[in-house]
Amino acid sequence: MRSLYRLHHQLVLTRPWLTLALFAIVLVIASLKLHQFRLDASAESLVLENDSALEDYRTVNQRFGASDDFLVVTYTPHEDLFTREAIDTLRNLRNELAELEPVGSTNSILNVPLLHSPDLTLDTVESEILTLDEDDVPLDKARESLLSNPLYPNMLISEDATTTAIQVNLPTPQEYFDLLFRRNELREQERAGELNEQQAEELEQVSAEFTALLEKLETERTHTIADVRGILDQYRDRGEIHLGGVPMIASDMIRFIQNDLSTFGIGVLIFLLLTLVVIFRRWQWVVVPILCCGFTVWLVAGYLGWTQWPVTVISSNFVSLLLIMTLSLTIHLMVRYREYQQDFPGQDQKQHLRDTLSAMIKPCFYMALTTMVAFGSLTFSGIRPVIDFGWMMTLGLALAFAISFLIFPVLVSLLPEPAPRRSESGSLPLTDAFARFTEHFGGTVLIGSAILAALCIAGMARLSVENSFIDYFKSDTEIHQGMLVVDRKLGGTTPLDIVITDLQRPDDSRSDPFVSDCDPFVDDCEGGDLRDTWFTWQKLERLEQVHDYLDGLPETGKVTSITTTLRLLADVNGGEPLDAMQVAFVPAFLPDDLKPILLTPYINEEHEQARISVRLIDSLPDLKRDELLTEIRTHLTGQLELKEEQLLFTGMTVMYNNMLQSLFDSQIRTLGIVFLAIALMFLVLFRSLKLALIGLAPNLLAAGSVLGLMGWLGIPLDMMTITVAAITVGIAVDDTIHYIHRFREEFSKDRDYVATMHRCHQSIGRAMSYTTVTIIIGFSILVLSNFLPTIYFGLFTGFAMFMALMGALMLLPRLILVVKPFGPQDGS
Repeated sequence: MRSLYRLHHQLVLTRPWLTLALFAIVLVIASLKLHQFRLDASAESLVLENDSALEDYRTVNQRFGASDDFLVVTYTPHEDLFTREAIDTLRNLRNELAELEPVGSTNSILNVPLLHSPDLTLDTVESEILTLDEDDVPLDKARESLLSNPLYPNMLISEDATTTAIQVNLPTPQEYFDLLFRRNELREQERAGELNEQQAEELEQVSAEFTALLEKLETERTHTIADVRGILDQYRDRGEIHLGGVPMIASDMIRFIQNDLSTFGIGVLIFLLLTLVVIFRRWQWVVVPILCCGFTVWLVAGYLGWTQWPVTVISSNFVSLLLIMTLSLTIHLMVRYREYQQDFPGQDQKQHLRDTLSAMIKPCFYMALTTMVAFGSLTFSGIRPVIDFGWMMTLGLALAFAISFLIFPVLVSLLPEPAPRRSESGSLPLTDAFARFTEHFGGTVLIGSAILAALCIAGMARLSVENSFIDYFKSDTEIHQGMLVVDRKLGGTTPLDIVITDLQRPDDSRSDPFVSDCDPFVDDCEGGDLRDTWFTWQKLERLEQVHDYLDGLPETGKVTSITTTLRLLADVNGGEPLDAMQVAFVPAFLPDDLKPILLTPYINEEHEQARISVRLIDSLPDLKRDELLTEIRTHLTGQLELKEEQLLFTGMTVMYNNMLQSLFDSQIRTLGIVFLAIALMFLVLFRSLKLALIGLAPNLLAAGSVLGLMGWLGIPLDMMTITVAAITVGIAVDDTIHYIHRFREEFSKDRDYVATMHRCHQSIGRAMSYTTVTIIIGFSILVLSNFLPTIYFGLFTGFAMFMALMGALMLLPRLILVVKPFGPQDGS
């Protein structure tokens, strides 16, 4: 170890220019791939690791011709919707949108079949279909037809006929799905250890092609959405217009990430700059730490570019966090350097640096290591973006430590030595006040901590994970406003697909359906009779029961299925339900241009599946997704006697719920790993079980405080706030390590616990206060985000850091005074 120290000192202090030149080469190499640094807001970035629901979702969409690749433009005219002026405005708007090159097609009340002609029957469906586009339909008749149609209300038109929607379809090329499924197939083989060398090369090539195609599509979508917004802006004076849809949400999420990266990065940098100026008042102590912070972010961003590792909305905080954590390390070095300047004014700059590095490398190493453990614990969460965030920060903290002990001393040695701080008798009154309070009111500190711990436990018992995706965004954002209109007037926002597989198919599909007296169109025949189709009365009646049950739930908005189609055809049939023979021939007499609307989205005979599409009202305050899904499954398998293996629940609702429900387990798992790892490191570092337990106490209280406060305020856990407790422990433990390390060092001077506490508060307590204030100020920048979980993350992490500082300056020293872990003091 000593030889390593000597090598470090020789390289850094003896040859600083060489070290700086080598580091410059590393920076240049990192910068070569900075242009490949990319952002990701796709469905894959928001689901559990290896969640099969994502594959189910894609498979179901392909089988039934369903897709979320469309924008929704809602239009609420100032006047009545069914006036010639409003309809003309809607048509002009639709036409301009349809002319955009990436738009495949549009759907609106203008082009959908009205199915209201008096001559319309099942036999004349194809010839008697009318539309507002092609026929001179009286607007009052069109209104009546649209509202009486079981398909359109709460989908293309609100039930009060004040709001309508244009669906702008943005087809995804088949190449995307071909590459996606091939990549996933090869990944499965890789996980199973069945990948040969040729397949490994193919996986690398397919992954690169898929990434390139994805970037191209994302760029095209971004431009398309910008063009759509430009068109909408020309019509906003004629009514209330909002834009929604999964592509818009994904595009805006990327825009939010970009804004967060730039806003937080620049904002944090400015605040840190001001903090350094106010605290240290020497230009060297401003330039050096800012450069170290910038270098850390540069290297991490370069690495992400080289590996093409995308940043998600969760990991978009990595810039601000790395700036703050790197600065925290450098502040500890600067404070200790200034102490040596004041205590040993006769020594030269290199000696001050040598003493500073020797004194601080051990506590800073454990400080960085514990924080890396905290972020590393996030990799056990099971949530893809949280896992990525954990790895990114673990890498970043390793680089931050390396830069702090390599580049910081190099820069300090190459710059003119900063003038020593003025002697400050008793200095920093705040930390001294904490020391006096802890000395004279120790009982109050312990009792107050116990009461706070009880409140934390009670608050944590109130934690939940149920939250609304709409409420993730500020109310003035277009995402929030558009989703709210769709949610309240157009049938709900969050899609849920329930796919029912027909398990009654005969093994021999060629068997003669008429070999028995059983009528397969009416009766549920046993044996080898005709059951290789969904279009029997018995099966469709069962699907109708499922449809009606789902439609009756207060949490559901629009429900569509083959039942919707049959009811529509019943209206065409003069209001009479279709008989068994008519039901059997529905696929035959439906016109080809109506099948993609009325048939194929709901029935797939090839795979023997029927799909029921449900949209949930996401803005309902009492919406509990997990309970709802459990209730639906229980009802279908119990009351309606469907088999468990017949049912497949998929869609964004399922993936989002899987992620939410994993948060509780994830929180317990990550916190358990953090505290276990930190306890072990405390044992190694302090070689004392007493000190290890004492050191954990303020960190447990800090983590419990933030979770308890969330529980009492009724703020649920989400993808962002789940990381707060683990990160808090990792950062807060830094104060514990530095304080105990300094206490042991100071205690050896006079073996007086109280005097040592006062000296520690005025030395390391000062650095702890500076770093905590810096961190709180840095995290406060996150309130500028449009993503509410990011705002909560910033506020709660700042609060947790404040609580950690209070614990380190009051509870920790009080426990040391009570337990006396360093042995008896002199004279006792």
